[in-house]
Amino acid sequence: MTIPNPAFSTRVCRYGAEALREAALLIRAGEPVAVPTETVYGLAADATDSQAVAGIYSAKGRPSFNPLIVHVADMEMARRLADFSPQAEQLAARFWPGALTMVLPVRADSGLSPLVMAGLPTVALRLPAHPAMRALIRESGRPLAAPSANRSGSISPSRAEHVLASLNGKIRMILDEGPTSEGLESTIAAPEADRIRLLRPGPVTAAMLEEASGLPVITGKDNAKIEAPGQLESHYAPSKPVRLNALRAEKDEYLIGFGLMPCHLNLSVDADLREAAAHLFAALHVADASTQERIAVAPIPDEEIGTAINDRLRRAAA
Repeated sequence: MTIPNPAFSTRVCRYGAEALREAALLIRAGEPVAVPTETVYGLAADATDSQAVAGIYSAKGRPSFNPLIVHVADMEMARRLADFSPQAEQLAARFWPGALTMVLPVRADSGLSPLVMAGLPTVALRLPAHPAMRALIRESGRPLAAPSANRSGSISPSRAEHVLASLNGKIRMILDEGPTSEGLESTIAAPEADRIRLLRPGPVTAAMLEEASGLPVITGKDNAKIEAPGQLESHYAPSKPVRLNALRAEKDEYLIGFGLMPCHLNLSVDADLREAAAHLFAALHVADASTQERIAVAPIPDEEIGTAINDRLRRAAA
């Protein structure tokens, strides 16, 4: 049996004025486009167009009960989409633009596609720091729904080539602006009057949220319902089995190390958690493409951004 070729090949275009204009035209025509953020590459589409949002779910094979993050260019656009409490305003002033997503009550007149919220009364909003994503929002004139630009549940993309390997023939264009700086998806938090619920750990840590708000940070969900991206038990997963807290490799394993240790690839020889976070998904892509049948990962300290690294690794191994 022969496997048919994709209907089209996805074009990888170096980010610049001409590529940006073309990407914005595709967005306005209802097509999804892969674009870098400071966290990972996102698959962006017009968040006000249900057909365009459905194109994201289709390209990724993403379950429709899993909501999407909407990216905005500035606070004016954000306030048109969601209601901001004093606590949310405080966090936005401290962490936006940046790697924090806030889950907020959606405005009745937001104009957002209901598919973005997956039936919830809230919307996940982020004002990204990466110039390419912010420029695409402005050039297209639309808020952009943008989950990670990969097949649902698989390893998130921190480089354009990761997107191409996962979505070639599924989308028309990838804006390439090199590797992402953070390497992990954004922190997701739900600010409330007397606390902040941390729904997904990320580059903005619980300690940073507490310091900025003066409120306690509560980890986890109040119920079993999915209310933000990245909460599925199995997620960010390679095609091979993953073993965690490995001090050495078995003969059929590709070992991803941390700190001074023998391994195939090291996240950070200096045991720097920020460096490890930036390299995590790229390392998983390399390990998944290796000849070894399984992947092993060294212990990562469960502190600061290491909490987010371990969250991704646990879901990858689930």
